[in-house]
Amino acid sequence: MVNPRAYLAEAIATFALVFFGPLSIILTVSAFGEGLTTQSVLFIALAHGGIIALMIYAFGHISGAHINPAVTISMMITKRIGITDGVGYIGSQLIGAVAAAATLKVILPELGAKVNFGTQGGPSELLNKSISSGFAVEAILTFFLVVVIFMTAIHKKASPGWHGFTIGGMVFLIHLIAVPLTGASVNPARTFGPALISGFWDYHLMYWAAPILGGIIAALIMNYVYVKKVEKEA
Repeated sequence: MVNPRAYLAEAIATFALVFFGPLSIILTVSAFGEGLTTQSVLFIALAHGGIIALMIYAFGHISGAHINPAVTISMMITKRIGITDGVGYIGSQLIGAVAAAATLKVILPELGAKVNFGTQGGPSELLNKSISSGFAVEAILTFFLVVVIFMTAIHKKASPGWHGFTIGGMVFLIHLIAVPLTGASVNPARTFGPALISGFWDYHLMYWAAPILGGIIAALIMNYVYVKKVEKEA
């Protein structure tokens, strides 16, 4: 079923993520300098986790608040969303992401350019700039993000009302751990918007392939081992 209201919800929610998330990075550069500090990582992690939680509570009942092509593809693979709506969701997410990054360029052109408007810069020195290590980090973190989504937002026996807090908490943890490693994308739209506006495309394929692979693996396991079992019993 084509659902324009849900598409708009996905665009707005993804705009929020790609506005507030990269804005937190831009502001940390202004406040703490270009090097990563404990304060800057905490600030970035709180911004990303917080906005995801809020958007889930705001739009979860409208579109499911995927806010992430890797999540939408996982839902398509497990037949929890149709192909037409899935493509519409992904298109809306990318449009929202590009609009948010463009807005940041208008508001903070010089300061934002220093961090490519929040574009992830690839595997860090901590990973010896290894693409395979960066791929593994992004895939594993997205795996656990989708695990949390399926087990808190989709599973019939999950505690009601906690999914936004739990998923936002997982996003917070992901950024706390992975900002120093890969920049913590786990979301192709989150990387695509700033990359298009800044023109920084390095490692871009990794930030698409790894989250999608990790998300699909998690979705298949959670759906057919845990979620489907409870649905058949109902």
